[in-house]
Amino acid sequence: MSNDEMQKLLERVHQGITFFDYNGSKVPCIILSEQRIEEIMRSVGEKPISVDTNLNILQDGLGHVFVEVTFTFSLGGTTETILVNANKSMGFFESLAKTSMLALSSPNPGSGNKNIFMIQLPKPEKAVNALEIIKKGL
Repeated sequence: MSNDEMQKLLERVHQGITFFDYNGSKVPCIILSEQRIEEIMRSVGEKPISVDTNLNILQDGLGHVFVEVTFTFSLGGTTETILVNANKSMGFFESLAKTSMLALSSPNPGSGNKNIFMIQLPKPEKAVNALEIIKKGL
């Protein structure tokens, strides 16, 4: 990976990575803008939906690992893609593998957690496998 390619990846890295306490479990959480969370909530409403979550692991063989996380919602034609620097956010992937859950949140979720969207991964083993690949890449 050239320096230019590395710089482009670093510029795309999402900064809003944190954790959300859900019934005593530390769930990885991606902070999106208030506007984007509202768009997602409006597009899916309160209908039952599925969210296809893909983890595309990018590595250079020199210990730099990035993960492109793509969410495709079954309703509303909504897709969200973020890039996570696995070197700096290993806890995010460890928690994802442990809980098989992920939260999308606005910067200010407010009372009642109205702007937190929880996603349950249907195939927990994929998060575990991704964590193993990430660890090997580091």
